[in-house]
Formats: sequence, C-alpha cells, structure tokens
Amino acid sequence: MKVVVLGAAGGIGQALSLLLKTQLPAGTELSLYDVAPVVPGVAVDLSHIPTDVKVKGFGKDDLATALTGADIVLIPAGVPRKPGMDRSDLFNINAGIVKNLVDAIADNCPDACTCIITNPVNTTVAIAAEALKAKGVYNKNKLFGVTTLDVIRSETFVAELHGLNAANVHVPVIGGHSGTTILPLLSQVEGVSFTDEQVASLTTRIQNAGTEVVEAKAGGGSATLSMGHAAARFCLSLVSAMKGDNVVEYTYVQVDSDDAAFFAHPVRLGVNGVEEILPYGELSAFEQKAKEDMLEGLRGDIKIGVEFVNG
Repeated sequence: MKVVVLGAAGGIGQALSLLLKTQLPAGTELSLYDVAPVVPGVAVDLSHIPTDVKVKGFGKDDLATALTGADIVLIPAGVPRKPGMDRSDLFNINAGIVKNLVDAIADNCPDACTCIITNPVNTTVAIAAEALKAKGVYNKNKLFGVTTLDVIRSETFVAELHGLNAANVHVPVIGGHSGTTILPLLSQVEGVSFTDEQVASLTTRIQNAGTEVVEAKAGGGSATLSMGHAAARFCLSLVSAMKGDNVVEYTYVQVDSDDAAFFAHPVRLGVNGVEEILPYGELSAFEQKAKEDMLEGLRGDIKIGVEFVNG
C-alpha cells in the first residue's frame, strides 16, 4: 500500500508523517510531498526511525512521481489559522492549493482515496469534488473530509468532565468542521448523562476548540499535533478497512439527504472507501435545533466551493 501526504513539511504534515511512519503496517510506502525545500530532509529524518515503512520525500517539481500508484492521499497542505482569523479567512489561499493538488490526484492516481484536512473543510471538500468531476474521475465513495479532530476533542472533553478514561469514551459528531456546523451528539454518549448546562457549554467548547489552540499558541500556529493524531487515526482506519476489517468512522462525505450535499456521518469504511453511510440516529431537542440552525451556513460553505471551481 502507498500512502501520500501532500504538505508533509508543515506542522500537521510532520506530525502526521511521524505517526504514519511508526504506525502504518509493515511494507507500506510513505510518500511525502511539499513545496517547501525542507521536505527531503523530513523524509531522511523519518527514515532513521526503525520501522518497515519506506519513506520518500518529493519537492515541488515531483508531485506526479509522489502521487503515482497511491492508494490513500492525505492533504494537510495550506496556511494555518492565525489569531482573529476564522476558517473562512483561509479560504482564498487554501482553495487554490487544494484545487491544484486534487487536479494532480486526478491525473496521477484517480482511484486513490483522497482525505481533505486543509481548512475550511466544509468548502475544500466541495472544491475537491468539483475538480475531480471536471476531470471525469469523481468517485463519491473515495473523497473524505477529515473531521476526526472534532471526535477526539469531544472524547477528551467528555472524559475530563466525567473523570473517565478517554480511550473508552465514544462521542458521535455530525455536520461540518467549523464553528456551529460541528454538532457533537452528547445525547448518544453511552453510560453518562449531562445537565442542560453541561450540554450547552460542552457543545460550545467543542465547536470553538480550534480557536482555543490558536489563542493559546499566541500567533505561533493552530492545532497541528492533535490534528496530526486525528488524521493518522482516520488514515489507519482506512488502511484497516481496505485490508478487510470492519471499521466505522465519522467523516464528512457526500450524502443523499435533506441536510446538505456533504455532511459528517458515521461511515462504514471498506476496500472501496465508503461502503455504507450509516444513520446518525435520533437527536435530542437541543441537537435538532442546533442542526436546523447550522444547515443554511453549511450549505452556503459548500456552495462557495462549487462556485470556486465552476465560476
């Protein structure tokens, strides 16, 4: 299996590449690409770690070679958020980066599973879909927006609140991947209960956790380490599923529902990417209202992505 990280020299890219080098199955090929000149050095650095995962680094002129034969492509490339910026402020820079990289995927490894990490995910996934359609190679079952960070934050915060082991906490998170479009289904967390005040404050914290990191880093970046972990978790789940394991992850995919064209759902992964989009179950009154309130914004985010590609 060949896994490619596009934007491997960045904060997320390096953390993600380190985790994949140490956790991917033996015999996997890890291909690292970045326009930054440091990427061959990142590859050499990682190659000194004693695992049976072969690492190669590719610079800005070698994108096609980096991608050829890929089974999974992860895209964390782009600029991070700074204090005072929201994810939509990133759009003008990151939209073009994602479009160019996805065009290269279409040309060099059209059958690969493409996992979008670059923010704003609500919009960049729609850009990727339209770019793949324009090249005639779009497969809705092989395009994912990685929203795992919202899941791991939810698990962590719920575990902290209730004094639990986070490894045993499962929190469904649906919707999108910014602000109020992130909807943790706290009513579905097994074995714990929350007061109305806890639901409201925890939901708000999960939705704004990215800003919590941006402000704490005081201009020094956004969530790179936790995002690297989240992306690695999703990638490793996809690898397991492609090898035949039964795996369910929450991820932002194209759906046939009244919610929006793309929506984070529980998804059964398999050899061909999405095997089955599972229902997200019954919502509490709080969650139902939160969903209704955010749908217009989410649909607007998606529309921006479609119009970016199609004019």
